[in-house]
Amino acid sequence: MANPPVCRIMDYGKFKFDAAQRAKESRRKTTNVLIKEMKYRPKIGPGDFETKTRQVSKFLGQGHKVKITIMFRGREMSHQELGLKILHRVAEEVGPLAKVEASPKVDGRNMIMVLAPDKRAQQAAASQAKPADPSPNGDAPRSSTPSTTTPAVDPAAAVPATLAQEKPQHAEDEDRPRSGQADQGDGDGPAPAS
Repeated sequence: MANPPVCRIMDYGKFKFDAAQRAKESRRKTTNVLIKEMKYRPKIGPGDFETKTRQVSKFLGQGHKVKITIMFRGREMSHQELGLKILHRVAEEVGPLAKVEASPKVDGRNMIMVLAPDKRAQQAAASQAKPADPSPNGDAPRSSTPSTTTPAVDPAAAVPATLAQEKPQHAEDEDRPRSGQADQGDGDGPAPAS
């Protein structure tokens, strides 16, 4: 305690208001991490695997944890190595975004693994994805790959002359059925005999 004691005269209403503002600001900075779940099957097809894994990447990019569940049915329980292989494939696919928080373990008829977002790896990937800064003299950076630009083409000039004709050359061509098409008739009477 100070000698002599120090006292500060304050406006209590302003003090309460400032404390509330600080608390509100600290709540705004916090992120609400949810645990999302994605369910796979041992016999999952490649298209479904890609779609579900893309969703897992999206969840991890948003900062959520992801619980990956492999659901076994019947005799699939005797081939748990297939489920383990799928979990390793998922972890490999989302490797730059996540780290394995809980390694694969069997829980009844399910095999579970938890992935958590890896902030350092995401920041490193984002910094590599950014293009190089322009040079100091104001020129744009030049890429090492040659630029391939297509010349502008007039759409009317690009249409071949045969497609531009709207009417057949001969009037008799309209009445004659085309090769490979049977005469369908006009639909009023019986179908013509074959």
